[in-house]
Amino acid sequence: MKKHLLYILILSFIFPVAAKAQFETFKDSVVQLFGVVMTADSLKGIPSVSIIVKGQNRGTITNDRGVFSIVVLKGDQVEFSSIGYKSQLVGIPKDLQGNQHSIIQLMVNDTVFLPATIIKPRISRQQFERDFVNTKVPDDDITIARSNNNAATRRLLMATLPADGREASNQYLRQSANKLYYSGQVAPQNIFNPFAWNEFIKAWKRGDFKKKS
Repeated sequence: MKKHLLYILILSFIFPVAAKAQFETFKDSVVQLFGVVMTADSLKGIPSVSIIVKGQNRGTITNDRGVFSIVVLKGDQVEFSSIGYKSQLVGIPKDLQGNQHSIIQLMVNDTVFLPATIIKPRISRQQFERDFVNTKVPDDDITIARSNNNAATRRLLMATLPADGREASNQYLRQSANKLYYSGQVAPQNIFNPFAWNEFIKAWKRGDFKKKS
């Protein structure tokens, strides 16, 4: 009995120390990456540049002045991409000192050659009138917004669209904090949680688990 108590006392001292060391290691690897994305020829800020962390499905975009900020880890690969510019891949040094890193990323214009298009007139007025009547006019922005605002479409978009930079960063930090919180012990299971069953039944009735074509 005394040996068991001794083991329990020893483990009670070891686990907090190990959890603290693991948290300090994770904290040291987190880097706040910030800076500005500019054109290489005129040094003007480029808005709406996609900044994606390779292999982690999270990122952010630049504001109207080309400024950005994102949380990354040391050793990550960050890709800068925008329509009309060549994509750039930047690596975060593993031996970076501190937890902040600023960069000025220059983007080079990407020339795209489109195939030639030949415009020809209609053969006759009757053919023009027939094609004009049968041509399907695409929906305007208001019609598209109304169709995307119904409950079924919102659920579909939530299930298929990736999370933005803030959502992905918050989810990653919550998962890491949850792992550190239950480090050295068994995490609780929701199999007997009535609230979890309630959410599961609601999702089942909505059809969230149906195979989407």
